[in-house]
Amino acid sequence: MRNWLVLLCPCAVGVVLHLWLLFLSCPASGPGKQHPAGLLAFFPHWKPKHYDVIVGVLSARHNDGLRNAIRSTWFRHLKQHPGLSQRVLVKFIIGAHGCDVPVEDREDPYSCRLLNITNPVVLNQEIEAFTLLEDDTSVLSEDRVVSVHFKVLYPIVITSLGVFYDAKGVGFQRNITVKLYQAEQEEALFSARFSPPSCGVQVNRLWYKPVEQFILPEAGEGSLPHEFTQGVEGIAGGFIYTIQEGDVLLESLQNRPERFIHHISKLEEEDALLKEESNTYDDIVFVDVVDTYRNVPAKLLNFYRWTVEAVSFDVLLKTDDDCYIDLEAVFNRIKLKNLGRPNTWWGNFRLNWAVDRTGKWQELEYPSPAYPAFACGSGYVISKDIVEWLASNSDRLKIYQGEDVSMGIWMAAIGPKRYQDNLWLCEKTCESGMLSSPQYSPEELADLWRIKERCGDPCKCQER
Repeated sequence: MRNWLVLLCPCAVGVVLHLWLLFLSCPASGPGKQHPAGLLAFFPHWKPKHYDVIVGVLSARHNDGLRNAIRSTWFRHLKQHPGLSQRVLVKFIIGAHGCDVPVEDREDPYSCRLLNITNPVVLNQEIEAFTLLEDDTSVLSEDRVVSVHFKVLYPIVITSLGVFYDAKGVGFQRNITVKLYQAEQEEALFSARFSPPSCGVQVNRLWYKPVEQFILPEAGEGSLPHEFTQGVEGIAGGFIYTIQEGDVLLESLQNRPERFIHHISKLEEEDALLKEESNTYDDIVFVDVVDTYRNVPAKLLNFYRWTVEAVSFDVLLKTDDDCYIDLEAVFNRIKLKNLGRPNTWWGNFRLNWAVDRTGKWQELEYPSPAYPAFACGSGYVISKDIVEWLASNSDRLKIYQGEDVSMGIWMAAIGPKRYQDNLWLCEKTCESGMLSSPQYSPEELADLWRIKERCGDPCKCQER
């Protein structure tokens, strides 16, 4: 019998070692090198620990100060709570990859697109914004849109306004006025009027007139419609510009290689710090996303997929790393009002919210003038079946400019039961009984929680 045991022991050890190596070989990404499916990949009948509530906290890679503030306030209170510590799981959601383009070299601070200046030779010259090929007549047909929209990636100085005009060089037969508008503004910044006795100067296939020089700032947007008395004499528009402080831009472009080397070094340091933080606290989920504002909806979808693969739960609470959360009150409200039912979305909803076409919340993908109902980002709760639907469709769902409005558009497809609750605050304020409140600094979060622990209510205390 002992001989048989001696023979079987190496086999058992070999099987365990083989399974362990397979586990280690599973795809993983990011500083934490996590394996989202874990043991489920090898033991499908193994059941993960069940939680009543999963809390997903969206967090930027560099926001370690806010994460530590949460760990020392409402997250610490949760861990010490005898009734909730084993029933609620909190995870910070962080993109596994930092943007490899320095902030100074991006088109805007919200994405990871390189500001691509292709011809720095013209930095100190007047430049035509738009040109037409000599043999291109299709753009001049009367069924075309008679305006031009543009976005400024670096500050420019507009010197002339122009109009596309196809009259074989014989001049204007009617009056045409070209106006330049800043996006979302009703009044024109300035205009140029073209008429038979005053045609301006023809350059290539456009006619131009000088205007008072005007600086359009970086990330500014505008449009050039034209007005005409009758008929379609031309198609707006065009302008001539120079680059503001072109020498500064040229120097910046020359220093770009050195800046990239320094930035990549900083990313490597950031990766190491995040890995150390993850190993220390074991409360981070790294999702396979470049961590920028525009990618926050993708971060959220990836996290939903992780929760379905790795955790058993009833409902999910989503919040941000700059938010005060009263988890005990949330948990009690879920039980009291039976908000753990299927097809449930509990939050503070914005209705008929206008779509922004400029700035940080610029929306280019959603065509309607207003968004469907969406919950404020400081906190909302969704049932497990909704999380499962989002996870299973994550590869097909379109990403929009923000995670809160994206969620509203996605939810419009399935029509969950919405439970309106004003105690999920949308703005930074303090209200008695609030479930969440956004936009706090680490120090403010610590002060708010200290007052809550002293008085029971952070908004009704003599200290405030």
